[in-house]
Amino acid sequence: MPDMNVGGQAVIEGVMMRSKDRIATAVRKPDGEILIKTEDYRSLASRYRLLKLPIVRGAVAFVEMLFIGIRTLNFSADVAMKELEKEEAAKKGEAAADKAAKSNNLMLALTAVFAVALGIFIFFFIPLALSHYLNVNRDAIAFNLVAGAIRLVMFVLYIWGISLFGEFRRIFQYHGAEHKSIFTYEVGDQLIPERAACHSRFHPRCGTSFILIVALFAIMTYAVSDTLYAMYTGAAPGLLERFALHLSLLPLVAGGSYELLKLSGKTRDNALTRILIAPGLWLQRLTTREPSIDQLEVAIAALKASLGVTQPEPSEKSTVS
Repeated sequence: MPDMNVGGQAVIEGVMMRSKDRIATAVRKPDGEILIKTEDYRSLASRYRLLKLPIVRGAVAFVEMLFIGIRTLNFSADVAMKELEKEEAAKKGEAAADKAAKSNNLMLALTAVFAVALGIFIFFFIPLALSHYLNVNRDAIAFNLVAGAIRLVMFVLYIWGISLFGEFRRIFQYHGAEHKSIFTYEVGDQLIPERAACHSRFHPRCGTSFILIVALFAIMTYAVSDTLYAMYTGAAPGLLERFALHLSLLPLVAGGSYELLKLSGKTRDNALTRILIAPGLWLQRLTTREPSIDQLEVAIAALKASLGVTQPEPSEKSTVS
């Protein structure tokens, strides 16, 4: 199956889809209407030749998609918040104020920054700290194998934990809807919810499919960096030195992982690649849920909008902004 240049992300009560030149986010409002926001998209790598270099393009893409993801999440949260404010105002016989929505947007942006910092602390610093206090820091390979294993276990437990909450289960359903709609597009099937429902919610191009590849690459990179540090200083790095060193190498890990993902995407029919992406596909049993027809309708609306197909199917009730 050839790779199509389209990907996506589940958001609050909706889905974001990104094609080569367009980003579209579709969100289901409480009244049943599908609100669609579209914007032109041109990656930084396509605009600046220097950013097309291997490794560099991956690091840039990582940062770029982080900002796009936060922006689309904020959009979906803003829609949900405005609808909640309208309901509350209607109960009181008042009009919803725009000022409150702007204040909420600011709080969401601050929350996103805090979440990134918290993620680095939990999934980056804590595994290093635990490995350090387990006294395995003398051997660079052993240390990073232990830290990598702890990081993976913590991540899986985190995903499992949030999957128990109802709101996250709905987001995971939209994640499944995203995968099914992309599968439908890739095989050339009719882009309608009933056909999308027939396809798998487990997609080999999802980022979680490559979690083992990224983890192994990070372990090798940090093992080499720790070894070079010890050779240069004559001693293994301490906890804070190791944290600073590893954090500074995150762009390299992100860029290198990107190149490996592109390679594995082209060779995913290879036996070794299938073995390496198998744990990520298993993890999708936690990160995706079977979506409803209504959720598939939202995902397909986002996909069509990202592809430039703005005319909705007769069954869709949507607006484009």
